[in-house]
Amino acid sequence: MPTWPYRFQLSLQDRLRRSVYEVLRDQMDMYLIQYALIDSYWNFCEAGEPYPFVPKRELKPRARVVEREHNYHNHFLVMFCEGTIPGWYKKYIRFFDSNKVTKEGVAELAYIQLHKKYTKNLRYFENPGFENLVLDLLPVDYALLIQKDPTMRTRTRYAMTHFHVKIDWPIDNATEEMAQQLRYIAKDLYEIDEKYAESLNNKLFENYGFNYAVGGRRTAAVVAAQFLKKMEFVSTVYVASTESRTLTRLSERGVSRYVLVKLPTDEISRLASENRMKFDNFVERFLIDVQDDFGVGVFQVVYRNTIHSKPPEDGKLRDLRPDFQWLTVSDQLLVPLPGHNDTYPVPYSTIYTPDFGDAELV
Repeated sequence: MPTWPYRFQLSLQDRLRRSVYEVLRDQMDMYLIQYALIDSYWNFCEAGEPYPFVPKRELKPRARVVEREHNYHNHFLVMFCEGTIPGWYKKYIRFFDSNKVTKEGVAELAYIQLHKKYTKNLRYFENPGFENLVLDLLPVDYALLIQKDPTMRTRTRYAMTHFHVKIDWPIDNATEEMAQQLRYIAKDLYEIDEKYAESLNNKLFENYGFNYAVGGRRTAAVVAAQFLKKMEFVSTVYVASTESRTLTRLSERGVSRYVLVKLPTDEISRLASENRMKFDNFVERFLIDVQDDFGVGVFQVVYRNTIHSKPPEDGKLRDLRPDFQWLTVSDQLLVPLPGHNDTYPVPYSTIYTPDFGDAELV
């Protein structure tokens, strides 16, 4: 069971906090989809390079694909917490006075150009310039930390409190806690043998939608997501990688992944018709670019945990079966572009069909 309470278990005050958090998280989703995917697409276009679309096989659970890094693709790591991380966890989530978001701290980064003059209020989510501050600081190495403002006692306010945040919790500790929660071990990660511990380590990554061989930023996201389960509040970890060309969202609702997808023109027509839209209206709401025979949209895959990655109902110890999948595909959606707030996502089941253009390669 998660350590954080569900909404119906909260006080009225904390229910309001949860509601505020979820509304702001929806906004954060849009900010990061824009930066991670849409802006990256135009980076490639401006450089005269073809965009490296993610093959559908990479979106299936347990996919193992090794890709090179793509320099034009934006990348980042963001932690967004409903509450405030207690200070005694600083040795694992490295947030100190030295990496607070302040005018002096930001000024030390010569390679960062802010969209507007920095003021103290700029770091608060309610400030109209907050989105630009997030986008300006995303290129900084390590993570951004956005959390409930610890100085506010009478109301809920969220702020970007720290940047350049390192995740220093050992992977073995993360694996051990997960395995204890899921009842694959009683106490110690190595209580059976090293091979069993290695299998559990691989399953830690699978539980968050990654292969165990992924790079540093995605490894940090996995460890951060597992560590934040210690908190008595929900949290969301966002990670974008130059290798994977995806935006992955890890939260109390599970794993979601956003990518850019090619839609053949006949598919665009079909989707527009099935969703009672004119072709041009569909293009305006869902496609960031249209070429001669295809369009480019934002595609979301939502994954669901299987019984093997949930605590057993009887609470008894159980044996790990590495061949069993821990995630399955729950939903596949075409997501409206940022700014189209009145448009619903469109179901689009496509992962288990050939990629656009595959027929020509056969």
